[in-house]
Amino acid sequence: MVKTVFIILLSLFLIVTLGIILYSFYQYYILFNSMFIKIGYGIILGFTSLVIFRYMLLLFFSIFRTIQRSAEETYQIDPKQRYPKVSVIVPAYNEAKTIATSISSLLTQNYPNLEIIVVDDGSSDETYFKAKQFEHNEFCKEIRVFRKKNEGKSKAINYGIERSTGELIFVMDADSKISQNAILLLARHFEDPDIAAVAGSVYVSNQVNLITKLQALEYIEGLNMVRNGQAFLKAVNIIPGPVGMFRKNALYNVGLYDHDTFAEDCDVTLKLIAKGYKIDFEPEAVAYTEAPENLLDLIKQRYRWTRGILQAIRKHRNLLWNFKENTTASMVMWYMLFESLFWPFADIWVNIFVLYWAVTSGMSIFIFYWWSIFTILDVAGALYCILLTGEKLGLVFYAVYYRIFFIETINLAKIFASIEEFMGIQMSWGKLERKGHL
Repeated sequence: MVKTVFIILLSLFLIVTLGIILYSFYQYYILFNSMFIKIGYGIILGFTSLVIFRYMLLLFFSIFRTIQRSAEETYQIDPKQRYPKVSVIVPAYNEAKTIATSISSLLTQNYPNLEIIVVDDGSSDETYFKAKQFEHNEFCKEIRVFRKKNEGKSKAINYGIERSTGELIFVMDADSKISQNAILLLARHFEDPDIAAVAGSVYVSNQVNLITKLQALEYIEGLNMVRNGQAFLKAVNIIPGPVGMFRKNALYNVGLYDHDTFAEDCDVTLKLIAKGYKIDFEPEAVAYTEAPENLLDLIKQRYRWTRGILQAIRKHRNLLWNFKENTTASMVMWYMLFESLFWPFADIWVNIFVLYWAVTSGMSIFIFYWWSIFTILDVAGALYCILLTGEKLGLVFYAVYYRIFFIETINLAKIFASIEEFMGIQMSWGKLERKGHL
């Protein structure tokens, strides 16, 4: 309770600070006489307002979701209660370095009614044989390992679902491991019959260098915080690959997973939202995943993510204009379009414009002021998210690099991915080589 109150107070402080920043920008704007300076400053003021509005909107929903969660009772195993059977589907392709760790985290789950289905998607390494060793285990868990020809992740997941016997489907990447109570915490949400899927939190397990630590900060601030805000509306837009649970009959109602995009998790979530289902978020159900450890692999990953999301948006573009019949789906689609397409272009363009404007108008000191404001905003946002999630406090200090280096790099990758997607340039999956750092 004390932690919740502190987080709420920090949130209110952050909102007030954002308001003061915006007001100070406006006060400077009305003092300028030069039209060139005034136009430039107006563009900067508009962009800053957009950034602050986005932060405040996410904070607003996140605060109310935090208050909701603080009022919920702690979920415990009750021997008298009925627990729906959960079928865990683990699609795997050349994951010999991580598959044993992934399965081991499933064997220690405290959920009482569980089956585990591993689908080897035609791996060329030892993935199948390492998974097969777990079929007879000391935990008396039901494990089945299948091997099929390589047809892609979506078909591997569907293959597992079609052979499952559970009411609920938990899908987990083979390069991830989950917290001991993850399945229990996710399953409780399905007491609400309108819930079709629940996302969990994703943390970076291999925080070994600057690149991975910046991703760790991004996961808790840029991804999990967004999901926490979306959960207030029961409209989480992407069930992440490492940790997501679905109602089985809902998946069948939308035709299971499709294989026509590079973002199958986004696509299946949008199909569920389009049908009017609710999608929730459980922040304490945690998956730890191996993130790219060098810049090139990171750019390749985000390139694929962006193209996949844009493919899913294009596939479901009719939802953009379906505001009257399905308001939630329309809002989700516009938000995704904003984050994937508009925001990266706007961010890069405005930053280039600020540099040019500040130098040509003799206001170079403004560059320092501009970057300082957003860095302070990122530090405050990082502190809020770290307190909310319990992640390492030391990640706060990486917020400086996050603004100067990381965000701009990711946005450039998104821009090039968007251009190539609209040009119809062919791409391949581009599988990340695992180090086994789980």
